[in-house]
Amino acid sequence: MLATQEKALTNAEKKRLDVLRINEIFYSIQGEGSRSGEPCVFIRLTGCGLRCTYCDTEYAFYEGEDRSLENILNEVKSHHCNLIELTGGEPLEQDAVYPLMKILCDEGYEVMLETGGHIYIGNVDSRVKRIVDLKTPSSGMEKKNYYKNIEHLKKSDEIKFVIGTREDYLWAKEQTEFFALPNKVSTILLSPVSDILPPAVLAEWILEDKLPVRFQVQLHKIIWPGMERGV
Repeated sequence: MLATQEKALTNAEKKRLDVLRINEIFYSIQGEGSRSGEPCVFIRLTGCGLRCTYCDTEYAFYEGEDRSLENILNEVKSHHCNLIELTGGEPLEQDAVYPLMKILCDEGYEVMLETGGHIYIGNVDSRVKRIVDLKTPSSGMEKKNYYKNIEHLKKSDEIKFVIGTREDYLWAKEQTEFFALPNKVSTILLSPVSDILPPAVLAEWILEDKLPVRFQVQLHKIIWPGMERGV
């Protein structure tokens, strides 16, 4: 009986490392970050433990299907694109994302990971560019930030702040200075919340303070206005 239970447990563990719940996989233009404007294959995973007030991918909280790593890799290959981004939801909430990232790197892909910043990033393959989204006060999730992740940042990584209010901006500025983020990562990204903060207002704040950051808007929303999925 014990041997059977051990075997069942082993099989269950194996499945957790072989299968991911995927919301969508699509080929599009990278809309954010230092690779903005480049063709990219997106792997959007299902599930997220955060509930940010400005979230624009709530459909990824629950919708999705279980897919094997082999199945995912085959679809990625079909797009003939070398730049890959894992996003969500929150990719790091599923165990099998770690072997998937390793496989993609081993296959020669340039891999990026967008994470909400509330889960430890130290176990991510060192070849992956990690884009860590530090949650601002207006997100309602500021208390979920796992600040120890900052110790594990590499120069090739990026930090992202989504700005909805003046308070958010001042908070992001404080974090940037307190943690000396320009010395830790290649890029610090500031994005205005769509339809809440006018982009020009955020741009003016950045210029006024001479903040060493990269202003960005969500390029995909400009190219395909009104489209929520597959872009």
